[in-house]
Amino acid sequence: MTDVVVAQGLTKRYGDLEAVKGISFAIPQGLCVGFLGPNGAGKSSTIRMISCLSPVSAGTLTVFGQPAGIDRAEIKARIGVVAQEDTLDPDLSLIENLMVYARYFGIASGPAKGRAEQLLAFMQLADRKQAQVRELSGGMRRRLVIARALMHRPELLILDEPTTGLDPQARLLVWESLRQLKSEGVTILLTTHYMEEASRLSDTALVIDHGQILAAGTPLELIKREVGLEAMEIAQLEAADAALLQELGPLVRRHDRQGEVLVIYAERSGELSARMAELAIRPSRLLIRPTHLEDVFLTLTGRELRE
Repeated sequence: MTDVVVAQGLTKRYGDLEAVKGISFAIPQGLCVGFLGPNGAGKSSTIRMISCLSPVSAGTLTVFGQPAGIDRAEIKARIGVVAQEDTLDPDLSLIENLMVYARYFGIASGPAKGRAEQLLAFMQLADRKQAQVRELSGGMRRRLVIARALMHRPELLILDEPTTGLDPQARLLVWESLRQLKSEGVTILLTTHYMEEASRLSDTALVIDHGQILAAGTPLELIKREVGLEAMEIAQLEAADAALLQELGPLVRRHDRQGEVLVIYAERSGELSARMAELAIRPSRLLIRPTHLEDVFLTLTGRELRE
């Protein structure tokens, strides 16, 4: 499988600040790779270098086998970018927004109109094609931004928080559309704070913080490796934690306190519930559940708020 993006020792500095600290990774063709990390982790700086919008400070970065750089128009022409910011023209209709965007890539008006019609149908916006952007809901605008990024048939699609602010129905539509694009061979780089989204879409996920890759693997691999398959949330005084952890003994893979709740992770499903039944412990609040990617994210990057 060919790698669309390859980074070796990739570094980005802004003066004395080292935002990306010598990371290495590859994005294979036709797969979705999720970049997961809190605000300020270095994700956006990495994406800007891959998009050829920001120069590499050190290390190497190739996109489609060519060195990335801000002057590499031939690379940019093969990338579609869905940024967090909405840069649609509110005074134009949906189809006019797509037609104007097509001009940047030298697409003639005839083929551009056909492509625009196709993409509006793909994103379930065909019945609003003559409406002005200012008339759209937030979810419709987001779907139009994705359609615009696909106008020139990019081989690499970079999605920066693509479903922020969408309701569940719109989010599911976007997910299904992205799965279809991937099945057609489009390579996807995804950043998201929705761990369910990352789990559903990503073939591989990279957890990034403080400019470094903390862990990498499929979502299931990360869950098994970092937290195990079962979590127990128990409301109790912190002073009682040590005694309970001692009773549970080797079953405890990790533990973490979240305010008044102790969270305990176990290697295998069913172990904690069986042991708690043996101990006949019946706290006022007890939840035993499967682990998920959010547990991995919080375990690796911490629970402190980031601005």
